[in-house]
Order: sequence, then C-alpha cells, then structure tokens
Amino acid sequence: MLYLGTAIALVACTPRAASREPSRDDIAREVDTMFRRSAQAWTHGELDAFMGDYLPGDRTTYVSSKGLIHGPAAIRERYAPRFAAGAMHDSLSFENVEIDPLAPGVVHVVAWYVLSRGDSIVARGPTSLVMVRDDRGRLRIVHDHSS
Repeated sequence: MLYLGTAIALVACTPRAASREPSRDDIAREVDTMFRRSAQAWTHGELDAFMGDYLPGDRTTYVSSKGLIHGPAAIRERYAPRFAAGAMHDSLSFENVEIDPLAPGVVHVVAWYVLSRGDSIVARGPTSLVMVRDDRGRLRIVHDHSS
C-alpha cells in the first residue's frame, strides 16, 4: 500500500517537478536569440526558417488587418509573397523589446519591428507575441499581432 506521504515524495522527485522555470534574464536571452534568428531568416529570404518559431497547429494565430489567421500554414501563405524569388528582402530588426512572463511556460513579448532597405526604414510597427513552451522546452509563438 502506498501512503500519501510516500506518493508526494515520489512526485516531488520526478524530473518535471524538479525542473525550474527559467529566470526573467534567461527568458530575455532566449527571446533575444529567437528575434536574432528570425531577423536573420527574414533578411536572407528564408521563409521556412522564419516560420520555425511558430508553434505547430491550428491553435497558433496571427491577427491581420483582414482578420484572424489560424495555423502556421496559413500564416506562411500570408508571408510567402515577401519571400518569393525576386522579391525585395528588407532587413528586419527589433527594438524596445519588453518581456512579461505571465505564467510558467507562457511569455508575452511586445516590441517594435523595423524593416530597412539600405539606410532607409521602409516599415516600422508594433508586434505583440504570446509565446508558450513546447514539449521540448522551447519558446514558440502561439499568438502574433503585428501591425
């Protein structure tokens, strides 16, 4: 017979219970790495690499001026013309990044994206992202509102 105290001790010793939530600084570094990777992919016209930070599945959404887009495949379709052969590949960067851990494994990020062509800024606007940890522990975008 398993006693409650023994059961609690066993649960407390499992790897999942023993893992710790990353610190705010760890999360900030992770988001910074993600933004650098995303910007590099955008700038080099690598759509698949750019989309790699979105969580797979229809739960993932993107808010556009025409409505809500569900799933990375539909989001990819929206971005595809910008990555087509012969399309202008502006340089992407992010600034004024603010990170707000909402709960274990859930982060809200607000930043400004900047698209540049040479020395000129061709677009700049806010982006608000909700990120969640996937089953491998990696933060992935589940909700994106960029305008």
